[in-house]
Amino acid sequence: MNRIDSLFAQKKEKILTIYFTAGFPRLQDTRRILLALQQAGADMVEIGIPFSDPLADGPVIQQSSKQALDNGMSLRLLFEQLHDIRREVHLPLILFGYLNVVLQFGLERFFEKCTETGIDGLILPDLPLDEFRQDLEPLCKSTGIHFSFLITPETSDARIRQLDEASSGFLYVVSSSSTTGKKKDLSSLQPYFQRIEAMQLKNPFLVGFGIHDHESFLQACRHSRGAVIGSAYIRVLQQAADIEQATKDFVQQILSDNPVHAAS
Repeated sequence: MNRIDSLFAQKKEKILTIYFTAGFPRLQDTRRILLALQQAGADMVEIGIPFSDPLADGPVIQQSSKQALDNGMSLRLLFEQLHDIRREVHLPLILFGYLNVVLQFGLERFFEKCTETGIDGLILPDLPLDEFRQDLEPLCKSTGIHFSFLITPETSDARIRQLDEASSGFLYVVSSSSTTGKKKDLSSLQPYFQRIEAMQLKNPFLVGFGIHDHESFLQACRHSRGAVIGSAYIRVLQQAADIEQATKDFVQQILSDNPVHAAS
């Protein structure tokens, strides 16, 4: 069974997914961060593939992507860093990136490397549905790698059902149509999350964009299976003198019912 499916089968609520950019803050930090997140108690990890024009991302992740590229990060190097990662990391791993990077690498070669390194899922925000069905869906099915589409509050019910049907593993529910990293009061978005929940979709869904602390995590989880946190963790990595301790403190702050105590 795909590790994403296993996670959703075993854990019914408050699934915490953390995003980080590969090659940031330092080129060889990828494995170290994955191990730190696993040790800290994250449930799933999105590994960001650096790209020069990450359209869905706000300034924090854009800057981390630029720094990673300046450090010399590439998709080829990322797969090298992930070689044998499954000897140490057992969390579901998702690659989050943009289509141009994958096409330059080569679709079939990309899926071969994903299979070799134990990648469980893919998110490519700029991939059109028709192109997915034609070029990527057969590769996802043959390899067992899940693909998650994104929806926003502006996505129609008919389109949501199309994207849900094409997705596997989970559906990524974006909290608003803006980019990542903008802190939001998610209480006003509860009707949106309720609407998605009431549609009884094929896939479970996670909420992302704007989740940054314990309270916003709980708000996102009220009608979903969990949430994705990216920019807030990137900020932690920017300032961390000790990645392991900073990661432990951050994850505990998100999950703890006493976040002030957990962060101290």
